[in-house]
Amino acid sequence: MSAHCQLTGARPRFGNTVSHSHRRTSRRFDPNIQRKRYWLPSEGRYVRLTLSAKAIKTVDSIGVEAAVARIRARGGKI
Repeated sequence: MSAHCQLTGARPRFGNTVSHSHRRTSRRFDPNIQRKRYWLPSEGRYVRLTLSAKAIKTVDSIGVEAAVARIRARGGKI
């Protein structure tokens, strides 16, 4: 599964791990991506969305219909 949120567009960030001796090695900061299934009443079907934990809270507050509308406005496929 790719570490990419369909709603917020969160992707991995890259940085460095700095040791005690101040040597730097590259590392990756992944968003907390979850796959979640929602019932979409307007289409009469379930949709499976790949969302970050923050986006799941957003869907809970704005509703699944508005969230799917935002994903489609960004050019995402449901």
